[in-house]
Amino acid sequence: MAQTDLINKTNESVGKADLPDDIFGVEIKKSLLHEVVLNHLANKRQGNASTKNRANVRGGGRKPYRQKGSGRARSGTNRSPLTRGGGTIFGPLPRDYSYKLPKKAKWAALSSALSAKFADGEIMVLDEINISEPKTKAVVDLLSGLGLKDNVLIIVPDKDINIERASRNIPRVNVARVSELNVYSVLSHEKLIVSRDAVERMKEAYLG
Repeated sequence: MAQTDLINKTNESVGKADLPDDIFGVEIKKSLLHEVVLNHLANKRQGNASTKNRANVRGGGRKPYRQKGSGRARSGTNRSPLTRGGGTIFGPLPRDYSYKLPKKAKWAALSSALSAKFADGEIMVLDEINISEPKTKAVVDLLSGLGLKDNVLIIVPDKDINIERASRNIPRVNVARVSELNVYSVLSHEKLIVSRDAVERMKEAYLG
């Protein structure tokens, strides 16, 4: 069981927080992190790019000119990809880029990402994160008291409307519930702010 400082909103130590080794102290597997991040980005791709081939474009009811005597190459339709306004050869069509990874692989990658952040000193554990009103200033004051400005992920145990709404207008500051935490969000932020309750919820959700 690893330990780190438990701090308050003014960045003062108020004790120690126990962090389970199975979540914050596992071996860091870079290849697995890479694979899971690629999977996350692929699943987010819309795949809406679309072009028309010669079967989809308009026209082509008759030969554009006679077969012989014009000196030009023979042509049977103006929908040919060789003709202006014709179809596209091998153009993109709507497709689904998503694919699944085993749950065990995702969990191993998430624990590896959290362990990497902890090893680099990029995790701050707060005794509590309490935003009474959904006002941006409340989150700005919280970050300022911790010596932070942006590129921060705030991890809360459950749905918290106040802090989620209060952080919307701050660039590169996001809020994640324990149940929706993923490798990409962990690695794409420089600092993680984790409440003590969120650590306990991680123990319940990830370790049973």
